[in-house]
Formats: sequence, C-alpha cells, structure tokens
Amino acid sequence: MKGFLTLLYKELLRFWKVGFQTVFAPMLSTLLYLLIFSHGQEERVQVYSSITYTVFLIPGLVIMAMLQNAFANSSSSLIQSTVSGNHIFMLLSPLSYLEIFTAYVLASIIRGLVVGLGIYVVTLLFFELPLYSFAWILAFALMGTALLGTLGIIAGIWAEKFEQLAALQSFIVLPLIFLSGVFYTIPSLSPFWQGISYLNPFFYIVDGFRYGFFHISGVSPYFSLGTLVAWFLIVSWCALRILKTGYKIRK
Repeated sequence: MKGFLTLLYKELLRFWKVGFQTVFAPMLSTLLYLLIFSHGQEERVQVYSSITYTVFLIPGLVIMAMLQNAFANSSSSLIQSTVSGNHIFMLLSPLSYLEIFTAYVLASIIRGLVVGLGIYVVTLLFFELPLYSFAWILAFALMGTALLGTLGIIAGIWAEKFEQLAALQSFIVLPLIFLSGVFYTIPSLSPFWQGISYLNPFFYIVDGFRYGFFHISGVSPYFSLGTLVAWFLIVSWCALRILKTGYKIRK
C-alpha cells in the first residue's frame, strides 16, 4: 500500500509542479475555444429552444479538456520513462501490475477533474449554467477520465518516441474527441453521420456529461453509462495484460 501511495504521489506531484503547463494552459486554451466559437456562432446556431449555443458549448468544452488531460497525464509520464530508460524499474519495484495501473489511472482522473473544475468555475463568472444532476456529471466525468487515463497507459507503453505518441494523439484521440458532439448536437447530422457518431465511444461521454447539466441527451444516459463502462472494462483488461506481461518494458 505504501508503494502504491508513493507512486500516486509521484504522479500527482509530476503534473502539479508544472501546473502552468499542465493545468492553467489547458484552461486558457479551452476558454479561447469558448470565446471564439461563442462569438462566431452564438447568433447562427440554435441547439435547444431554451439554451443558447454558448451555454450548450460549455459542458462540451469542459469534458473535452478533462479527457485530453487525462490521456496526456498517463501517456506523457510513461513515454518519458521509456525515453529516459527508467521504465524497467516498474518491473523491479515491489508494486503489483494492478497497483501500477490504479496509480496511473487515479492520477489521470485527478488531473482531468482539476482542469475541468477550473474551467467550470471560471465560466460561472460570466455565464449562468443550469445543473440538473451532479451525480450524472460526476459519473461521466470519472468514467470518461478513467477511460482516457487507461488509454494513455497503453499509448505511453506502446510508443517508443514522442513523435509516435504525438501522432496517436493527433490522428486518433483528438479527432474522436472533436467528433463526439462537443461543438454540435448529433441529431443535427445526417442519418449516415449519426450512425458513425454512435460508434464513437467518446460521444457517450460528452452526451452523458451534458445530460447532467441540461436534462437533455441524444441517447439514454443509462445506455451511455453502460456503454462507457463496457469500453472501460475492455481497455482496462488490455492495459492490465500489457503491464502483467511486461510488453515493451522487458527488453
């Protein structure tokens, strides 16, 4: 237990010591997204009858920042260990692969929540945001950041260079997040693209998270949460298998 807490503390300290880069910079970039999109589309886009586009956009941007930072936390830590050559010490430590997995995922969740909470608090200074159910918001925030933190573990171990990790972020993770309904509603799409969107697991995170604010969703929040849990279990099994077998760690 002491080893697990030490690893968790190390991961938390790692991102907090460079908080301007890992916390405040994502907050600033997300608020710039809000400023640009709300200014350009506020009068042109109608999403729900009782909700302005800017207010609709805020939960999507909050969860988007949380997902990006959860993925970045675990993946960047592991790729740094790989490049510096000290990742082998994971196998020499008395920690079990389950403890290693849990520490990295928890640290990713905490970073995501810190960034998301910061953005939410700042937006409340300028906009009045409804809140239907804190329980739904928390459930999708936790499961979403846990899923991305787990994906970050897999990506961080798989990648051998920073360029490979950057390519994975740019061509897979980021497009999936952007095409998950952050900036638009799924019913506004054509039937073909709606079907494609339903195959994107990140859509269920955004849709369920937004439901906690507006009590409006594209699909049932229970179905979204169930789908998200299923994806998390599958990805977690893969990550645990990689850690247990020492894939790309034993060289």
